[in-house]
Amino acid sequence: MVKFNKFIAGVALFSVLLAACDTDVEHNIAQVAAPEFQTISPESSEVLSLGKHTITLTFDKNIFFASSYIDKLELTGAELVSAEVIGSSNQLIITANFPERDKECTLTIPEGVITGPNKMPVEAMTFTFKTCSLDKNPVNTLTTEAMKVYTFLQENYESKIISGMMANVAWNTEKSEQVYQWTGKYPAINCFDYVHLQSSPSNWIDYSDITPVKNWSDNGGIVSIMWHWNVPVAEGSTSYAFYAENNGFDADKALVEGSWENKVFTADLEKCAGYLKLLKDANIPVLWRPFHEASGGWFWWGRNASSEKAIWIYMFDFFKSKGLNNLIWIWTSQVGDKEWYPGDQYVDIVGCDIYNKTTAECAAQYSQIIKEFGNKIITLSECGSVGKISEQWASGGCWSWFMPWYDNDGAETLHADKAWWEDAMKQSYVITRDKLPSFK
Repeated sequence: MVKFNKFIAGVALFSVLLAACDTDVEHNIAQVAAPEFQTISPESSEVLSLGKHTITLTFDKNIFFASSYIDKLELTGAELVSAEVIGSSNQLIITANFPERDKECTLTIPEGVITGPNKMPVEAMTFTFKTCSLDKNPVNTLTTEAMKVYTFLQENYESKIISGMMANVAWNTEKSEQVYQWTGKYPAINCFDYVHLQSSPSNWIDYSDITPVKNWSDNGGIVSIMWHWNVPVAEGSTSYAFYAENNGFDADKALVEGSWENKVFTADLEKCAGYLKLLKDANIPVLWRPFHEASGGWFWWGRNASSEKAIWIYMFDFFKSKGLNNLIWIWTSQVGDKEWYPGDQYVDIVGCDIYNKTTAECAAQYSQIIKEFGNKIITLSECGSVGKISEQWASGGCWSWFMPWYDNDGAETLHADKAWWEDAMKQSYVITRDKLPSFK
């Protein structure tokens, strides 16, 4: 009997001790505070380019967020694409598309949508972003006529697309006449080329005779000029080339006084400025596109980004000093080459040259360029064997203008054949020469 009572007493004592221990453990668990917000990238004050952005919210401890809760997030002025916490992490990663300029976009995360390790709710948060604006002012004070062209480009960008055609080699409108024969309409823009500068003036090419350019302008067309800049392939050579291959002209030395490259560079600039001055004196605005496709590396001016930017800025300053304020400056991107960009203060319009690409590929390149340069007008500055303009437009390729390269007689691959042009010129949003206002 005594043994039995001792056993019961022992069990009772153990139960009391166990209960006491349980109470102590319960009592000693520290309450974990809700995660505290630390940083957001990009910051609210940052102006966003157009297109998709990743927004990363970082907290002081791991967080929980169900991807299905994306519907509980609010983003005005933009489109939520995804929101997730990857693994065990203190970061919420949100992907959003910002499709419009000059938008103030507000991201709101209600209380409790994000929680901590013990389900403590994170308080409500609001962040505001602003998308970029389109640069309204040209990089140079323009002539009255050039400013009218610039304003026209601004007013029609992303609502209409301007038709354009490349000259056959240099100083004519032959290919624009061909388009007229095919469609009954002239392209709005004809692009000339100073490719034969070293031979002008001669009995076969003379850029001082501005008749082809003036006739085009007087008939209501917009003038564009590019420059396949031929240079001697070696000091004192009579062989000229603009391609980098087998060309000894060193772009790094173009601005080095005393070098033969510098002598050629400055002399050619002086000569070109003289020809452009003739156009200015005739009140002809020019969409000016030098040093195109630099980052591709196939032209001598594409040796490296630093020399390309240096010679661009030198040309800009030199032409400005010559009073050439009839020029609207176009820099050509090869996509993903922003380190080659001379800077917003030297570029009015960003172009892209596209060849042998599908409609989807063209639209994708537009989307990428507008994300990098959304504050500038974006144009299809050269193209060939690409998707129809109607298809590109429908896919979001809202270029300012398009400019097919010309085709040699008997070319196996047409840059833009009759069917391509017929499709382009029948679209209501394509501007032809007869639809242009007067820039006089």
